[in-house]
Amino acid sequence: MGFREHSAAVRRILGIVLAVLLIGGVAVAVVAGREEQDTGTGPGTATKTVRGVIGSEKAEFFADPEVVKALAARGYTVRAETSGSWAMEQLPLKGYDFVFPSSRAPADELRRKTGGGGGPLRPFYSPLVVVAHSNAARVLADAGLVTLRGTHSGTLRMKEFLAAAGADRSWQQLKGAEKYGELGGAVFVSTTDPGSSSSGALYLAAASYVADGGRVADGDAAVGRTAPLLRKLVAVQGAQQTSSDAPFRDFISGVGNPLVLVYESQVASLLMQKQAAGDLVVLYPDTTVSSDHTVVPVTRVGRELGELLVSDARLRALAVRHGFRPQGAPGDFAAATAPYASYLNRTLTGVRQAPVPTSAVLHALARRAQGGS
Repeated sequence: MGFREHSAAVRRILGIVLAVLLIGGVAVAVVAGREEQDTGTGPGTATKTVRGVIGSEKAEFFADPEVVKALAARGYTVRAETSGSWAMEQLPLKGYDFVFPSSRAPADELRRKTGGGGGPLRPFYSPLVVVAHSNAARVLADAGLVTLRGTHSGTLRMKEFLAAAGADRSWQQLKGAEKYGELGGAVFVSTTDPGSSSSGALYLAAASYVADGGRVADGDAAVGRTAPLLRKLVAVQGAQQTSSDAPFRDFISGVGNPLVLVYESQVASLLMQKQAAGDLVVLYPDTTVSSDHTVVPVTRVGRELGELLVSDARLRALAVRHGFRPQGAPGDFAAATAPYASYLNRTLTGVRQAPVPTSAVLHALARRAQGGS
């Protein structure tokens, strides 16, 4: 086995271990750097140790041996723990140098909490998508809820899909579903817990925007108008995960709901690592939210790391290899993912970006969706 194959195998094994731990909500330590460099006792140049909290979707990036090497070459060792983006607000951040949630709203809250380190930095982003098994995608297309583009990708028609969810449509009511034993019960998208995870909250933001006629929720009245629908979207799911990593791995393994909300980066990374995609179909909601992965510096060294992630060409290229879209460089992602154009909407053609409400409104949407007041 060559180095490249060995590295890919190591990443896959690490991903499985992370998924198992994250199911229980465990904060997982991710070390990006070499121990001998961290202590200064081994060969090579000593590095600065940078400690932080990151979203689970970035764990494999920081654990990638090539990322470790690139950071060490610039003089840094990263030690990170994973957490749901909204849950980061509840963590004691003393002793950390940076926080790296997966979207802007929790980053704004964390910036207010930390009160230092300068403004946030956004090295890359990823739109939210829905992964579907091929049978489910075809049935939804026949029902007018999805427009397919070839075999492996398509568009989720949000207005029509939300209308079906609001009417409690089941798979049994959709023509053709009776041919597939795995399609039964209510039609819904599995998401993460919107109270602790950014992707789940952003899905509610997009749904609220569509359901309220293209208006951004801006207060109690707006939240109240879409709260009954959002409650249905969440209640039908039962228990929800606190990170996006485990639901995606369950889906790829053929476990759980046939429709799962994930980051595009998770799909792109899977494809670029040449892992088996099975009967995966990637559905881009026609109205979605892009998740701006945002570094919130707590200390000077945390800011140095954030600036490096933004400016270093090698780290940007590695971020693309893990499926992320670097800010300000759309061509980098498009070029790297050209072999997978049948799965990925590389230019986001036909995809509308919904504005994201304030952090306070997002919290209110999540509370109401989960049955609170």
